[in-house]
Amino acid sequence: MTPSEEAALVEKLYEFGQRLADPSGPKVESDYVGIISAAKGTSKSKQLAAQLIPRFFKHFPNLSSEAINAQLDLCEEDELGIRVQAIRGLPLLCKDTPRHLPKIADVLGQLLLAEESLEKDAVQKALMSLLRQDPKASLTALFEHVESPDENVREKVLIFVREKVFPMKTELLKPQEEMERHVTDLIKKSLQDVTGAEFKMFMDFLKGLSIFGEKAAPERIQELLEIVEGQADLDAQFNVSDTDHIDRLMSCLYLALPIYVRGASNSKFLNYINKHLLPVFDKLSDEKKLDLLKNLAESSPYASAQDARSLLPSNLQLLKKYMPRRKTSEEINYTFVECLLYTFHQLASKTPNTTNSLCGYKIVTGQPSDRLGEDFSDLHKDFMERLTVVEESAKVTKKKLTQAIGEFGKAMVAAKDDAAKSELRLKQAKTTLGMRTCSNILSLTQPLHEKSPTFLGGDKKITLSWKETPKTVASANAGVKRTASDNGLGSTVGGKKGRGTENPSSFGNRGGLSRGIGRGIRGGWRGRSRGRGY
Repeated sequence: MTPSEEAALVEKLYEFGQRLADPSGPKVESDYVGIISAAKGTSKSKQLAAQLIPRFFKHFPNLSSEAINAQLDLCEEDELGIRVQAIRGLPLLCKDTPRHLPKIADVLGQLLLAEESLEKDAVQKALMSLLRQDPKASLTALFEHVESPDENVREKVLIFVREKVFPMKTELLKPQEEMERHVTDLIKKSLQDVTGAEFKMFMDFLKGLSIFGEKAAPERIQELLEIVEGQADLDAQFNVSDTDHIDRLMSCLYLALPIYVRGASNSKFLNYINKHLLPVFDKLSDEKKLDLLKNLAESSPYASAQDARSLLPSNLQLLKKYMPRRKTSEEINYTFVECLLYTFHQLASKTPNTTNSLCGYKIVTGQPSDRLGEDFSDLHKDFMERLTVVEESAKVTKKKLTQAIGEFGKAMVAAKDDAAKSELRLKQAKTTLGMRTCSNILSLTQPLHEKSPTFLGGDKKITLSWKETPKTVASANAGVKRTASDNGLGSTVGGKKGRGTENPSSFGNRGGLSRGIGRGIRGGWRGRSRGRGY
């Protein structure tokens, strides 16, 4: 097309626009058809068409399909300016015709793949415009991408939801209760295949909603727990070699702890642990063993008396495994012992007389289950000997650690550079943590020597060593997941590999937009056998 022809075409477009903009003049369909046709013209005509198609869209419902397709074609133009102009016009296509909003939101979700900052900004602003117009329809369309087989789009949509939508929940989720319920249902539907980080992101968001807030009804708190239990696959067949499932179990156990504090029952988790994990404890890696014992210890204060009775024998059996009856040259895993002793106290405080037949105590409750007429003296002698051995060992270790703490000051003065000082601070923190572990063990074993001991449960509970983070490691270890070596005691294992499946952050080929909404969605627990890892 020659420059004069191009100028004539642009002039014609201005004429179409002026006639259609005249409030007293007729809205002639041929004028709008001319504007739509210009979307296939020159650069200048495309730029102008990108503005005019949305502006007069509402006047020509019979041409809605042709107009939308022309606008979407302009969103895929090679020239950045045309794409940006077309994207900015997308929200206008559904301002007066809301039936088109789901489709436009779907397309904008795909356009989040944009790499140019100007284009990316236009897409995000267009989406926010739709969310303010109709948050329910917009979120529904966006969450379709979370279940999409297109990993690249899925990742970008999740980032947008996390960074733009969630922080504005107060403004966007109106009416509040209805919209919070809707977005909760969308999230629950999307949890069939998520990474550990994604699941935590969704749970953090849900816990921030008013329907799950401080004044939430008990059934809402239970609903939160059921979401976590569903993610943990507690109804699935357990396989000790399925490391992904074990990872999810540990992560979900940890995420469930604040929900137990609010009154939800941990019975399902505890029964699953007792039935499936504790019997194969030796087959777990050291890291998973530590995760399990720490989670179990933190969960134990919220166990019911019935669950405590079921779990106590398994806990005691494992405790004896790590509390030798005779002095040995093998190193005691003090962290394991602390966890198991703490759990023992918490469970026993809920069903004290159960320990009569397990440890030979003489606790009287007046119930037949006291079994006071039976002789369990051998069990009592065995347990006392084990307690004594671990106490003596813990005292010796604590003394050594105390001496080591006293030497850190001199070492810090002698350190030559910041790297050496940083390493010393980490060692000092681990040593301090080890001291707290030994102190806790001594506090936990001391009352157990009585014939009728008072168990340290409920208000009498002590603070677990890893729950007290010393100031010296607050910056060095911020955000680091606990490991089997985080207290300077017991065996050392390597750090955990990243759990999530990493997706590319840049995409070379635009690849074309999917114009329909009914894309195929994978069914079942996507990724439980092949997909996203924890």
